[in-house]
Amino acid sequence: MRTSLDFAGRRPPWPERTLGSPWAAVAALSGIAGLFILLGHDGRRVAQMLVLLLPLLCWLAWPLRSPAVRCLRRAAVSLWVMAFALDGAARAYLLEAYQAAPDGALVLGAAANSNPREAGEYLAMHWRTGLLWCLALLAAGVCAWRLARGADGRARARPSRGAVFLLAGVLLVCAAAYASKPWRRLHPMVFWTGWAQSIQALRAGWADEQREREAALARARTAAPVITRDGPSTVVLVVTDSINRDNLALYGYRRATTPRLVAYHRQQGDRMVVLRNAWSVDASTLPALRNMFGFGQPADDGGTPPQHLLALARAAGYKVWWMSNHDDIAIEQQHARLADVVDLVNRTPGRASASLDGELLDCVQEALEDPAERKFIVVHLLGAHPHYSLRFPAGNNPFDDHPDMVEAQLIEEGRSAWVRRFRQEYDAALLYHDFVVSETLQLTRTAGRSNEYRAWMYLSDHGQEVGHGTDRAGHSPATESGYRIPAMVWRNDRPPAASAEAALRPFRADWTGWTLADLLHLRWDGQHPGRDVLADDYRWEPPVLPLRVRSFTD
Repeated sequence: MRTSLDFAGRRPPWPERTLGSPWAAVAALSGIAGLFILLGHDGRRVAQMLVLLLPLLCWLAWPLRSPAVRCLRRAAVSLWVMAFALDGAARAYLLEAYQAAPDGALVLGAAANSNPREAGEYLAMHWRTGLLWCLALLAAGVCAWRLARGADGRARARPSRGAVFLLAGVLLVCAAAYASKPWRRLHPMVFWTGWAQSIQALRAGWADEQREREAALARARTAAPVITRDGPSTVVLVVTDSINRDNLALYGYRRATTPRLVAYHRQQGDRMVVLRNAWSVDASTLPALRNMFGFGQPADDGGTPPQHLLALARAAGYKVWWMSNHDDIAIEQQHARLADVVDLVNRTPGRASASLDGELLDCVQEALEDPAERKFIVVHLLGAHPHYSLRFPAGNNPFDDHPDMVEAQLIEEGRSAWVRRFRQEYDAALLYHDFVVSETLQLTRTAGRSNEYRAWMYLSDHGQEVGHGTDRAGHSPATESGYRIPAMVWRNDRPPAASAEAALRPFRADWTGWTLADLLHLRWDGQHPGRDVLADDYRWEPPVLPLRVRSFTD
């Protein structure tokens, strides 16, 4: 009778001691991969992925005498299991952090718009989460390697007839699954290969944006927009990145993050309308800007894109500037190059760019002093785009290591030490941001020729989660913080009749174009004045967001 020692007197290695048959190794390996599959998939896809997993695992049930072939099988099975584990881990991370699938527009757009350097910087910011996933995958890889060896010593005897029939039945089911395209394309190797091709196709489409820009200008000329106000005029749009209005003192935050804007609001009275209930409808930059300049409208039934605000302004006779502290090829190709003058002061891509938004102030002043009679100036700021510590001058963090009510509340809510540190850096970035934004308003009021119509609008593309609804920091399509943005309008002519009421109206950023069209005094066929938040006949329609919002007027 065989004991726990082998015939040479040595104890067999784990897991051979614990597994009664090759099928036990198959079951254990299926369990490892299945755990990650459950994390990244739901519903019937879990069963589909498990069926796609089985073919190579069933190889363990067949006897092999050649040590070289057994070694090859062990490596192949281990890699096979880890492919499914990596797929599940990647999907689980995207679901937890962004409520998105890897082939969703949000993820595809972000990946196509990234580069190796920015990817490294993203990992540097989220290394804690990445480390946890890597440790889990490492443990799974070690277990898979050991389990794939466990069948070697027991697979030399020919399997029973029942085992052969069972193996044939399993392989027949697997063959049917692989013959089905909807099933087959879920396989990690097929899916991620197609995903990479989608990224390349998206980048190639962006490279052909010149044709799209020419078409946008042609559509704008066909619409024949006109300017309804006589005399010179200047309109400045300041679009920033990743600002949550809940962190602005102007909106009631308990840290003094916006002292200059608070002072301007008191000084300007009804001329400066602070929209208290402003919302983005997108939690990332590319779709937010596309909606902002495309009036929140989809392509028509024939696939023709909507009008672009910059193209309409140029067609009506405005000289258009685009000045930016972003180094972003997609934004440059889709929007910036529609302008007459393009100033890009940041030449360092990625989250580690240390270019400060104040570098744009000279560009703003130069544009305001340009002799053109009608000017539309777009200023695109980095705002508080992560990394937060790079969005303000070094050493200028008055909220660092100074306990206050905000810090006490975060501790009470159980926020981790690093999230509290991110909140301090974020608020310091907003204090510097307050300086830059208020300077653009001051320049709009005073620089260049006097006695002309001037208007200024400011808003963020999307919000940011910094320990508000959950213990994390960054872009957040799954919480309200990803959509709660600041927005405000100033004009030097008479205040709009509904300015006091407008300040309390809900505002959606994808309708920004309609308000800007009014500030620019543009008119053309197909206009929707009811979507201008400053208009007397404004008609609010709640946007469709990927989460439930308690109230759009809180």
